[in-house]
Amino acid sequence: MANLKDIQRQIKSVSNTQKTTRAMKLVSTAKLRRAEELAKRSRLYAQKMNQVIAEIAGRIKCSKVGGLDNRCFTKIENPKMVDIVFVTADKGLCGGFNIQTIKAVNKLLKEYKAKDVKVRLRGIGKKGIEFFNYNEVEMFDTVVGLSSKPDKERSDDFIMTSIADFKDGKIDALHIVYNGYKNMITQELHVNTILPVDTDAYDCDELQSSSMLEIEAEDEEKMLDSLVEKYINYNMYYSLIDSVAAEHSARMQAMDTATNNAKEMVKNLNVEFNKARQAAITTELIEIISGVESMK
Repeated sequence: MANLKDIQRQIKSVSNTQKTTRAMKLVSTAKLRRAEELAKRSRLYAQKMNQVIAEIAGRIKCSKVGGLDNRCFTKIENPKMVDIVFVTADKGLCGGFNIQTIKAVNKLLKEYKAKDVKVRLRGIGKKGIEFFNYNEVEMFDTVVGLSSKPDKERSDDFIMTSIADFKDGKIDALHIVYNGYKNMITQELHVNTILPVDTDAYDCDELQSSSMLEIEAEDEEKMLDSLVEKYINYNMYYSLIDSVAAEHSARMQAMDTATNNAKEMVKNLNVEFNKARQAAITTELIEIISGVESMK
């Protein structure tokens, strides 16, 4: 049976860990409230922006205006090079939050490798970057500190390279992979194809009868390019906002689980300590009684 001092030392160590995990849970809960509110407000704008772009893409497809020549709305059957942007946390202790994103990125990498398509991997977040560096996966571009503190200007600067290269024909697709916020206890993995905008899902007859949007050929250059750029920029920024809310949610759950596990461990160690102490007392009594009996 374990030494009483060893058990006491373990109880103290686990109790200190429990205090730390409880404090980290409270911090994550406070941060989540702020991040959740920002994510909810931003989600509405992102949805409206995506709806406008989706409708424009459908109009271009169905109305046969000059926009069909715009690469942003043209599906490329045999891509040669694509950009994959992933968002992970800068810190750990958040359960499977980061590994889900990493698995999704690895799946995309394997799929494109099987098709002999070159991939430029662009990473946001220390944990994902460290993983791919450790596994010697070549990365085109990386940034640390942006996923924990989303900033619109830095986000725009980061994604601008992909936008410019897509317009110039250097890449043929842009994907953003991240783990987003669904609710307090659930995160939702997103693998979004940002470019080119998908036009395959539109029923032209239904769109013609329901839409009030009119696209003229001469509108393309001055309006579509600007709108598409805003659409991509905001999708990148919203991915960061959604990801940081999900990160706090995942860490809150992970720390809650760790706190409960520590509490259970302390309980079990106390039982073990009491058993060991009782055994020690019993042994001492037996020795005293044996000594008294031997003196008779």
